[in-house]
Amino acid sequence: MRQMSLTAELVALCHREEADPGPSGSWTQLSDEDFRDLSARLFNEADAGPLWVFAYGSLIWKPAFESVERQRATAHGWHRSFCIDMVRWRGSAAQPGLMMALERGGRCDGVIYRLPEGEKTAQIERLLRREIDDHESVASVRWVPVRTAQGPLRALGFWVGVTGRGTSLGQPLEAVARVLARACGHVGSGAEYLYNTVSHLEEFGIRDRNLWTLQKLVADEIRSIHGIGMDGGHILASPPPIT
Repeated sequence: MRQMSLTAELVALCHREEADPGPSGSWTQLSDEDFRDLSARLFNEADAGPLWVFAYGSLIWKPAFESVERQRATAHGWHRSFCIDMVRWRGSAAQPGLMMALERGGRCDGVIYRLPEGEKTAQIERLLRREIDDHESVASVRWVPVRTAQGPLRALGFWVGVTGRGTSLGQPLEAVARVLARACGHVGSGAEYLYNTVSHLEEFGIRDRNLWTLQKLVADEIRSIHGIGMDGGHILASPPPIT
């Protein structure tokens, strides 16, 4: 594995205790009936055979569901992007953060997970309840065509093709780095999210050029915020007195 510039020690500097503010009330929450209807629709759109889920970010290192198989897969026409505005979870109202989604263009190498045999509609509903909770997010859940070593298939993807309110698309990496180096919410920091994603992609041998550049920019930003030199030592604002 390549050595990351963003280290666990730098990530730890970004952590702070934040209270969960709860739902903002500006989004329309999904009801139990909504979840059932959406699950049924996605089931009707699914291919025959097992249920696959496409992971490109936190689902790689924190899937929160049981799987019986995993393998690398590529989604063409999409790329990773920190483009969802966050004032909860890994951000706050005082210091908003950014969450990763798939934005149009390029390619995304990720991991697909095959879920155990079972009632597919119920499996889809459990995944939906983990990933989304409002009507405005429904359009970002879709079946994504992916290519694997065994051939093409479709996998369920989340936060794919997000648009509109609550998104900041096409930001330069330098701007994203400034946000991730500072944002923290009640579940952790933006730097931690990036660190976990890049380090686990490395374990799979997946090299995302933008994320690799981003982790270096975030590391540099954290060092600058905390006055840390490249060698890990603190930079003094003025030379110490001679004694």
